Amino acid sequence: MGDPTEIANERVWEDQRARFDRMREECPVAHTEDGTMVLRHAEVVAAATDPGTFSSSVTARRAIPNSLDGAEHAAYREIVDRYLGPEQVAQQEEQCRQTAEEIVAHLPRGQMIRTVTGVGVPYAVRTMSAWLGWPEELEPDLVKWMRDNHAATRSGDRSRTAAVAQRFDALIRALLQPRRQGTARDVTGELMRESVNGRPLSDEEVVSILRNFTAGDLGSLAASVGVIVYDLAAKTAVQHHVRDLVAAGSAAQLEAALEEILRIDDPFVSNRRRTTAEVTVGGQVLPEGRRILLNWTAANRDPRVFGDPDRYDPVGNAESNLVFGIGPHVCPARGLTLMELRVLITELVRATTWIDLATDEPAVRETWPVGGWARVPVLLR
Repeated sequence: MGDPTEIANERVWEDQRARFDRMREECPVAHTEDGTMVLRHAEVVAAATDPGTFSSSVTARRAIPNSLDGAEHAAYREIVDRYLGPEQVAQQEEQCRQTAEEIVAHLPRGQMIRTVTGVGVPYAVRTMSAWLGWPEELEPDLVKWMRDNHAATRSGDRSRTAAVAQRFDALIRALLQPRRQGTARDVTGELMRESVNGRPLSDEEVVSILRNFTAGDLGSLAASVGVIVYDLAAKTAVQHHVRDLVAAGSAAQLEAALEEILRIDDPFVSNRRRTTAEVTVGGQVLPEGRRILLNWTAANRDPRVFGDPDRYDPVGNAESNLVFGIGPHVCPARGLTLMELRVLITELVRATTWIDLATDEPAVRETWPVGGWARVPVLLR
């Protein structure tokens, strides 16, 4: 059993993956200040696919559809999925490409660039805003909010994260007002005209869905860019493989490669659940009402499933890859995210002959409970 004080007393780790790897091999579950952390692939999958026993209703604040279960979750998830199907994703590819081309064209060659803040953040904000129909002048506010939200999350101070969340809700509400009597055909305007169970969505529900679309996905996309670019710069064989896929125009294989890079260094550390009855997990009896952390980063590196967790095998590991989750709460934006990443990496590779890690400034890992890299300084050749 993991030491109950291990996470509480050591929040800053040089490499969370290494710590999670050790914890996972000591015990499938570890008791922490935040609840019980589930670390092995089999137990994480079992919990994620059993919403009856492991409820997603974990906070007083209603988050649509993330905090819902059963039929209620399915009703709202049907709405969300309508905006994220293959056809809808394909419609966004050109604007993503234009944004990626513009960002990459302005990156200096032979000089250090900071991948997360210099590439990932502006790309995430601009592509998401274009998709939702939000004005370009909102970019500075969104970038500042991302920075503040990241800092609040790192702090572990729930009052601070709540205040940042309320600020984001106010920002979204201001965007709804001009659309209330309008005929805007963007995603935000269309969502305001949706119905659930025979009644129109309330403003509160629209805000919650848009928060789900953006609040997490902005940071997640930027974090994913950092992980992928670091891996390309650090691993010659992987960069050669990705460059070959880009040259061949193999979109599906390139997306599989990027998803495998994210499996090896999963920046989406965990999701919360709550037990609805007494249940045994990894040989440990957990009481009803116990807070659970499903550790995707640890599960995605479980040697019982992947052998050597650092072995790069996009085809062989695809079926067990949990980067976007599993079960009824599997990430609805998987297709959109992979397309956005594929487009950006394609443009970055096409515009360069090689990507190297910077030698005068080291990459810096993120700290619990955030995953991936805080800084990834690289040189473009």
